Amino acid sequence: MALPPIAQDPSYHDFADRRAFFGIPSFLNVITNLAFLAVGIAGIGWCASGRGAMGARWSWVGCFIGTALVGFGSGYYHLAPDNGTLVWDRVPMSIGFMGLLVAVLAEHLNLRLEKILLVPAILFGIASVVVWHVVDDLRLYAWVQFMPLLVLPAVLLLFDSPYTHRRLLLVALAIYVVAKLAEHYDRAVFEATGRVISGHSLKHLLAALALFVVYGMLRRRTARDLN
Repeated sequence: MALPPIAQDPSYHDFADRRAFFGIPSFLNVITNLAFLAVGIAGIGWCASGRGAMGARWSWVGCFIGTALVGFGSGYYHLAPDNGTLVWDRVPMSIGFMGLLVAVLAEHLNLRLEKILLVPAILFGIASVVVWHVVDDLRLYAWVQFMPLLVLPAVLLLFDSPYTHRRLLLVALAIYVVAKLAEHYDRAVFEATGRVISGHSLKHLLAALALFVVYGMLRRRTARDLN
């Protein structure tokens, strides 16, 4: 927050692949969001089922609710990309990021943190999008998006976990970093693939894959005896 305000770059909405198919503009940027919807629904179903080793259950539910809603919000945004429609992409993303952050903190530090932090964290995430939309300042939203990605490896390094397979969180993080690189090099990826798929469409698929790895971790993990 000591940095100057960060305004939204208008060129952010200038995506490489705007091809329309079946009457849907920016078809691949829209349709690849179905991956988020599929992973989100699968994750919600597993977390709410009561099966498996679940610690911060409702934080994981929040993470996957945000993921499923990204499928709708991001798809809506890509039909007509501008700052107004981008709100509906970023609100569910903020919910997902905050759910992930609280889940990791609660399961590695103290499960009581979930009751204390989950609702305020999600409200803070939504507020960061509102602040950006009202005053055109991305600083809070940047914190919401990137702080969980910095906290995750630090927490895994410094604290133990009562559950197995937590290394898959690092695999998910690595995939997400590649997804962000694909997003950054949107046009270069589009040209390198012979204009088959753009970096932004690939980013959707890779980010959904990262969350699928998290879902797989939750399905596979078991409780550990730390005594």
